[in-house]
Amino acid sequence: MDRTNRTLVEEFILKGFPGNSMFQGLIFMGLLVVYIVTLTGNIFIIVIISSDYRLHSPMYFFLSCLSFMEILGVSTVIPKLLVVIATEKGTISKTGCLIQSYLYYFAFTTDFFILTVMSFDRYLAVCHPLRYSSIMINSLCIKLVGGSLLISSTCILFSLLLRLKLPFCGRVLNHFFCDSSAVLKLVCVDVSVIKRNEIISSVFILIGCLVLTAISYSLIVFTVIKIPSKKRRKKTFSTCVSHLVMVSTVFGSAIFINIRPPKDYSVETDKVVNLLSTMLAPLLNPFIYTLRNEKVKNCIKEAKFRCF
Repeated sequence: MDRTNRTLVEEFILKGFPGNSMFQGLIFMGLLVVYIVTLTGNIFIIVIISSDYRLHSPMYFFLSCLSFMEILGVSTVIPKLLVVIATEKGTISKTGCLIQSYLYYFAFTTDFFILTVMSFDRYLAVCHPLRYSSIMINSLCIKLVGGSLLISSTCILFSLLLRLKLPFCGRVLNHFFCDSSAVLKLVCVDVSVIKRNEIISSVFILIGCLVLTAISYSLIVFTVIKIPSKKRRKKTFSTCVSHLVMVSTVFGSAIFINIRPPKDYSVETDKVVNLLSTMLAPLLNPFIYTLRNEKVKNCIKEAKFRCF
C-alpha cells in the first residue's frame, strides 16, 4: 500500500468471509439461526427477571444487565454482516464504522466489568451472608453498573477520538466488522502510539478484572472449605458455578484473542476467532443461567403454567 497516496475516505468496504455462493449461504443461515437464538434467549432472561419478583435481587439485576450488553454487542456486528453476505455489498460509512467499533468494544468491555461486579456479589453472598442484604442495596447495585458503563465508555471513547482524523490510504477492511487493528492497517501515518495505547488499555482492563475476580473466588473457596457439612459446601458453591462458567468463557476467549504470539497470527484465523468470541458468550449466557439455576427454572415453569 502506498502510504503517500492519501485519499479522503468516506466509506469502507468490509471484506467479510470470501467464498463461493454455497459457502456464503451456509455462513448466512448459521449466523442467522445463532443470532435469533441469542436474541431470543437474552431477551427472555431480561423479561423473566423483570416480571418475577422472586428474581428481584442483585445477582439477577446484574445478569439482566449482562444480557442487555450481550444483545448490544452481537446486534452491533451480526446484522451488518448478514447484509454484507446477502447483498454482497460490504460498504459502511466512515461514521458508521466508528460507531460500530465503539458500540462493539463498549458492550464487550462492559461485560468484563459486570462479570467482575457479579464475582464481588457472590463473594458477599457466600462470605458475609448476614451483612449481604444491608450492603448490596439497590443504590449500590446501580452505582456498580453505572461505574462499569462509565469506565468502559471513557476507555473506548478515548481510543476512538485518537482515530477520528487519521488519514487513510485504502478502503478495503479485511474483516467482517470495523475491527480496530484492521482499520489501523489502512492508516497512512505511523499509528504505533495508538496501537500501544489500545494494547495497554485492553490488557489493563482484562488483567485487572481477572485479578479482582480471582481474588473474590479465592476468598469464596477459603470460606466454603471451612463449612463442615459436605452437602452445605456443595450447595453453597453451586450458586457460583454458572458465573464461573461465564467468566471462563468470556475471559478465556478474550485472553486468546489479545495475548497470542505474533507467529500464531493470521488474518483469516483472527476473523474466525473474533466471530466465535463475539457469538459464543452471548449464545451460551441464557442456557448457562437457566439450565443450572433452579430458581430461574422454577420461575420459567410457573410462567409457562400461567400462559397455558
